[in-house]
Amino acid sequence: MKKRTIFTNRLSVNCVLPGLFLSLFILSTLFQGCKSSPPSLVFAYQDRMADALSIIAVEKEFFKEQGLIVEAKRFHSGPECTESLIYGDAVIGTMGDTAAIITLSRHGDRFKLLTSHGGGEKRHRIIVGIDSKIQYPQDLVGKKIGVKFGTSTHGGLMLFAKKYGLDLGDALIDMPPSLQLTALAVGELDAIVASEPTPSLALSKQLGKDFVSLGDLGNTYPICMLGNAKFLEKNPDMTDRFFKALAHAALFVRENPGETAKILSGISGLNLKVIEAAMIHHYYTMGLDPGTLESLETTAKFLLTVGKISQVPYFPAIRHKSGQ
Repeated sequence: MKKRTIFTNRLSVNCVLPGLFLSLFILSTLFQGCKSSPPSLVFAYQDRMADALSIIAVEKEFFKEQGLIVEAKRFHSGPECTESLIYGDAVIGTMGDTAAIITLSRHGDRFKLLTSHGGGEKRHRIIVGIDSKIQYPQDLVGKKIGVKFGTSTHGGLMLFAKKYGLDLGDALIDMPPSLQLTALAVGELDAIVASEPTPSLALSKQLGKDFVSLGDLGNTYPICMLGNAKFLEKNPDMTDRFFKALAHAALFVRENPGETAKILSGISGLNLKVIEAAMIHHYYTMGLDPGTLESLETTAKFLLTVGKISQVPYFPAIRHKSGQ
């Protein structure tokens, strides 16, 4: 009996062990499959109309087509993307010209200007209350004006004030676009200054009326893309593939404006007609052409005169070699 029992036990063990190992192997394989691969890079971008190429590249998975695993972080403004870059939460980020110039002036050794991928001379506009008596630029003096500080819109407003000799002083109130419309509607603000689609939304809901754009001030308000210098130098191939994905997005926007508008509408939750009206005030192309660089230099010199920066960045020097 003992021999038979020992044999039987050995037989049971010999049968169970292979099955156990097989089960452990299968579970290990499933666990590895469930683990997400680490991102190739972390990308901070905006939900604003000017950042359409970034939005399309993410939503249409053009980065994935280039073999990149991009962790995309979407923010509401350029300064938020800037913070993500400075604190090391992202290695590439988008922002308007003012935020980009301030960042490069203060941290030019850490970040490089990659490219501009959109803009629009009249994408920033001043909207006044629906019953406002404001008719001329001088009427803005002493009025409560909402604008998000540190943005391209803020820089444009300062240019506008300089052109007309306005001292807006304490009248400016730091406020994100998401809160501006309500404040304007209830009379807490006399005017708002914002980039699209906020102005078009205000007009469509009859919360305000169009006063003037911030165009014709020598600025095309390019939206810029900055990258972490160390990351860019260590990963040139990855950077090139990132650019190819954006170029694909630029082609998509150019050939499919209707579908682009639908995607932007879905992201923002805004009516399609509002998005289409807002897109009219933008261009969606990549590159650092002479006109874009001149616009950046003009804005930088102005920011220097008003004390927002201590030195004007030399853009050709801080432009990364991958810049187009």
